[in-house]
Formats: sequence, structure tokens, C-alpha cells
Amino acid sequence: MKLKVCWMYHDIMDLYGDKGNMMVLTKRCKDRGIDIEIDTCAIGEKKDLSKFHLMFLGGGADKEQHMLIDDLLARKNNIQKAMDSNTFIFLVCGGYQLFGQYYIDANNEKIEGLKFFDYYTESGDNGKRCIGNIAIQCNLDGEEFMAVGFENHGGQTRNVATPFGKVIAGYGNNFEDKIEGFYNGKVLGTYMHGPLFPKNPKIADFVIYKSLTKEYPDLKFSDLLPLDDSLENKAKNQMLKRLHAI
Repeated sequence: MKLKVCWMYHDIMDLYGDKGNMMVLTKRCKDRGIDIEIDTCAIGEKKDLSKFHLMFLGGGADKEQHMLIDDLLARKNNIQKAMDSNTFIFLVCGGYQLFGQYYIDANNEKIEGLKFFDYYTESGDNGKRCIGNIAIQCNLDGEEFMAVGFENHGGQTRNVATPFGKVIAGYGNNFEDKIEGFYNGKVLGTYMHGPLFPKNPKIADFVIYKSLTKEYPDLKFSDLLPLDDSLENKAKNQMLKRLHAI
């Protein structure tokens, strides 16, 4: 098996160590004998995203989102082609915001999104931010489990019909709704940094599985070779205890 990944804007969208997600994917694939190839795509680079099994776009501050938005919008048709051909898409923070309708930044400037989904993001009142460790209850294609991460965002994302999970501790998409992220079967968006995958090996494996089904449609999540996740789960459970989530 081979997993081809395109890491979008790797040079500017890497807030809070999001590159750690790619490191975890690489290790978990190699431990299973899955050949993984991580390519990158910077502003102005020509890439056909539909040729990849997984597209990853990490987080960045307002400055970085302004820097890349014209390039990202110019790729809209190609991103749609990728989604139509079952390329899985994993988005963190700023990347998650930009797949929605729009984002209004801290200076009240509007950044038009790709408008693939109905959600939108506005700044918190008086500069308030959702900051701290977070725990959520997830349901990914029937797989129920808890996940932990770290969030630090002023943006308040609303109108999310299909969230990634229910907030147990922390904030999530905004101060009020107690839901976190977005998941529709093909796209997973989240505010959870940390990075997300090291303390949540099940999510890392789920992304590997969903990405591989583009080329191996009969693959089941349970078909992935089990790995020893005792250390990772110990770290996750320690955070869940600190958050009084278990």
C-alpha cells in the first residue's frame, strides 16, 4: 500500500507544531509497512490535488491567511475535483476556517472562504479567545471515543451542521455551542492543535484509513495492523483526568 499526502502551505501554516501530525502519520504508516510519501505545496506551486490520497492544511494566524487566500481560492476547482475523487481532507484551525463561507479577522477584515460548507467564522467580542486544553467526545463513522488537544483561536465558527465532536471540557467552535470542528465523511476540520495526532492515535489511524480508501475502497478501519499505543493513550488519559473528563 502507498499513501500520498499533500501538505499545503507547509512553510507558513504550521501553528503550534501542526507538522507533528505529519511526523505521526509517517511513523504509523512505516510501522505498518505502508509506503507514505509526503509532498508539499507552497504559494504559486502547481499541484493536482486530486492525485493525492490526503490533503492537509494546518493552522496559521490572520497574517498567514491573508498571504495565502488568493492562491487557495485559485485552487478551488482543483480542490473540488480532489474531494469528488475521494481525496480525504484534514484541516486544522485556519485551514478549517477557510473551507467555510468567510472569516472576519481581529481587525474586522473579511477573508472570503472557499465556501464549500455553510459554516462561517467571526472574531470574538473584545478580542476574547478560546484558549486552553480541550476534550471532546467523537463519533467518526460509528467509532466512539474521546480526544484531547489544545485550542487558541479568536475566531467563532458557527452554523456547523455536522461537528467533529461534543465538547466535554474547553470551548470548541465557539463560546456557546459546545461542539467542536466539522466532519462530513470526506473532510475533517478541527481547532485542536497540540499537535492533534500524538495524543490521539485513533484519529491518526482513522485519517490513514479514510485516505487509503481512495485507492483501496474495500479497506476497513479494522484492517489496519494494531500498534502499541500504550504511551500515547497514557498521555491522553492524563490530560482527560486533568480536565475532569474521566
